[in-house]
Amino acid sequence: MKIIECPRDAWQGHHPFIPTETKADYINQLLRVGFDTIDFGSFVSPKAMPQVSDTAALIKQLKVSSGGTKLLSIVANERGAEEAANFDETTYLGFPFSISETFQLRNTNATIADSLIKVERMAELCSQKSKELVIYISMGFGNPYGDVWNPEIVMQWIEKLSQLEIKIFSLSDTVGVAKTEDIQSLFSTVIPQWPDLEFGAHFHTLPHLWHEKIDAAYRSGCRRFDGALLGYGGCPMAQDDLVGNMPTEQLVEYGKEVKELSNLDLQALAVAKAMFSELIT
Repeated sequence: MKIIECPRDAWQGHHPFIPTETKADYINQLLRVGFDTIDFGSFVSPKAMPQVSDTAALIKQLKVSSGGTKLLSIVANERGAEEAANFDETTYLGFPFSISETFQLRNTNATIADSLIKVERMAELCSQKSKELVIYISMGFGNPYGDVWNPEIVMQWIEKLSQLEIKIFSLSDTVGVAKTEDIQSLFSTVIPQWPDLEFGAHFHTLPHLWHEKIDAAYRSGCRRFDGALLGYGGCPMAQDDLVGNMPTEQLVEYGKEVKELSNLDLQALAVAKAMFSELIT
């Protein structure tokens, strides 16, 4: 069971600006925990997201050891991808590919068709730079805009994008609308259909629904889960202030429950949790 910790998703909309050194201290503590991957920053427009405008400076202060936790940065276009790919410390570039036309326009100022062209170029860049592209199928379980959604649309895009040699897809419940039956249906279909691909779950959730979402995905074969300590952050378009990221501490508890907890340093995790509580107050 892989846990991807996402401080970037937690603090990208937070105000006021968190000093780069403070972010670095926190992420360096997360690196001691032993997560599979840390989604640490984003190479996007500083005007769009001021909180992550220091990602290039931040990465230089991180203590990444070879063979340990890997780093992932989110990009929204080719320019950001080119910048992210120049850092040896970064293993993964993540791109939010929405299957909701409305959300893709709002989130990246591009249509789905335009975004496909971007992904093609990013995939080529990643191949050249020895990086791996992770595609987040955002609005993967529905959307609040009335755009057509069904599992077949999700699978059509996985089929098309996988032809670009993309191997990791994270199905994203961007606004916390995923139903248990849809989670089960999607993961139990895509995992056997594409056994050479890795599928993850990036859930946003109401506090009382965390367990059923993780459980539905896990029991349908998913072993890659994104989370953020304290469930902080999430999508501002969720239209419900209680919808946040999947709390990492709940993912850890679930890992204990199914006896598949990876080798995490729980003491280091407790320190990180306390640091984050102070960081956001």
